[in-house]
Amino acid sequence: MRYALYYWSGIQGRGEFIRLALEDAGADYDDVARDQGDDAMTPFLEGKHEGALPFAPPFLKAGRLVIAQVAEILQYLGPPLKLVPDGDSRRLYAHQLQLTITDVVAEIHDSHHPIASSLYYEDQRSEARRRAKDLRENRLPKFLGYFEQVLERNGGRHALRQHSYVDLSLFQLMSGLDYAFPRAMQRLKRELPLLCALSQRVTERPRIAAYLASPRRLAFNKDGIFRHYPELDDPR
Repeated sequence: MRYALYYWSGIQGRGEFIRLALEDAGADYDDVARDQGDDAMTPFLEGKHEGALPFAPPFLKAGRLVIAQVAEILQYLGPPLKLVPDGDSRRLYAHQLQLTITDVVAEIHDSHHPIASSLYYEDQRSEARRRAKDLRENRLPKFLGYFEQVLERNGGRHALRQHSYVDLSLFQLMSGLDYAFPRAMQRLKRELPLLCALSQRVTERPRIAAYLASPRRLAFNKDGIFRHYPELDDPR
């Protein structure tokens, strides 16, 4: 199967969770918008293409299938890419964990855009400070502590006792938070040894290491989900 990934060309964003799975598995795929420009997504988003109607990118084309939403795409890709264990219970658990990652990613986005995505950050700076403070002090410890417990309950090395797309997504989550909130993460990571070790192991996987060293891995920037605004981080 040759896959076609559709996502905005200038950012990692939510598309990166899909891209990491494709890269780790050595899958044959086209990164369509990066090759053809963002307008390549328009026929799908306007309903001028056969198949399901995606609300927004990322979406994946696999044969005649059009699949949207990060967790849904990864649930579909997991079995053929061998990135999820066999058995309904473990595949459901993987999907549950990915949906929880989706929840925290949404809260991270809303820390810099707490009023409206249509407004610039500068138009909601004071509200963002309040939202980011709650994220750093309450929400991130809760979410990351949960994933630390998940790892502990499954032997310490993997979220599902073997390598899966959930491990890759946890790596991306930790990497994005290190960029966005470096001071807060320095504090929080003292209580997250298993998550930190998992993230390091993911970087050492041969295909991921090659991908991270390549130009295909875009740098984090202030247009994506994970944004570094010093005033939203822990005080110095």
